[in-house]
Amino acid sequence: MKRSQRPSKARANICPITASEVNRKVANQSTAAIQDNFPPGVAQPALRALVAAGYTTLDQLAKVKEADLAKLHGMGPKALGLLRAALNQRGKTFVT
Repeated sequence: MKRSQRPSKARANICPITASEVNRKVANQSTAAIQDNFPPGVAQPALRALVAAGYTTLDQLAKVKEADLAKLHGMGPKALGLLRAALNQRGKTFVT
């Protein structure tokens, strides 16, 4: 196999949702529908990750381990911090 035919390491880590313009638009429409259910400041990649995992409300996250959310593609430390703070305001936390 020629070098140009081998998949690059960077290409192997591309998100299947954002790799396609059509898939990204569909995913962004889904996130627009749930965006008000989560705290302001949670970015689109994190919202896409939540939708893809089946989470559409903040209260659902009180049944999830923070470490499991951190494994989702697109979920970063900022989003986790915002979600943690929003849960705390409601008197809830992630599962330990």
